[in-house]
Amino acid sequence: MKDAFGIPQSLLVLGGTSEIALATVRRLIARRTRTVWLAGRPSPALEKAATDLRAQGADVHTVAFDALDADSHEATLGKVFAEGDVDMVLLAFGVLGDQARDEREPAAAVRVAQTNYTGAVSSGLVAARALQAQGHGSLVVLSSVAGERARRSNFIYGSSKAGLDAFAQGLGDALHDTGVHVMVVRPGFVRSKMTAGLEEAPLATTPEAVAAAIELGLRRRSETVWVPGALRVVMSALRHVPRGLFRRLPL
Repeated sequence: MKDAFGIPQSLLVLGGTSEIALATVRRLIARRTRTVWLAGRPSPALEKAATDLRAQGADVHTVAFDALDADSHEATLGKVFAEGDVDMVLLAFGVLGDQARDEREPAAAVRVAQTNYTGAVSSGLVAARALQAQGHGSLVVLSSVAGERARRSNFIYGSSKAGLDAFAQGLGDALHDTGVHVMVVRPGFVRSKMTAGLEEAPLATTPEAVAAAIELGLRRRSETVWVPGALRVVMSALRHVPRGLFRRLPL
């Protein structure tokens, strides 16, 4: 069970090699979390992440998980929940894609959409049902400010995050008063391996800063978390910029 400050004892990460997810897990282990499940495609990176977290004193397990294999999600997550209550599920998988290539190759664009949206819908619903069955828990969904308004430079990725964000908000409404807390996290540009080599956007942040915001959101039982917080105002303004002007902005 979570403590009075919302910190989970047990945690399942979908996307177990995500830098944001691992920064979050490290922070939560330092507070209270003792059991961690890292779900992802089997790889040396996944095993290394588990080893590093065990060194912090946590009981860490790995489980094979593929966002694109929706048929396996119920069985995969079911095995984890069968081991005992899970206080928090962190949905952290996703791909950025390559906008220029994805425009030329629709199949590549579909893979971005299926990973970021379809895979999240499938695993998110399975996780939500399991949390509801146990009567408590949090589902934390890593969205992105890219989903707030599609930009020419990354509209394929942005559209997939827009769908994910809308899904997570609706799921949170559906689970209201069930004991399950859904929190949507909207980071801006995060300095990570995924964004290496890209031009850094204003108000760029780090995986550690996102992790700190997630912890604070859990303590406050927030429904939406912006990282950094100033992006809430910025994106509110950008949503209302006329389309003709928006096209000319250096975005």
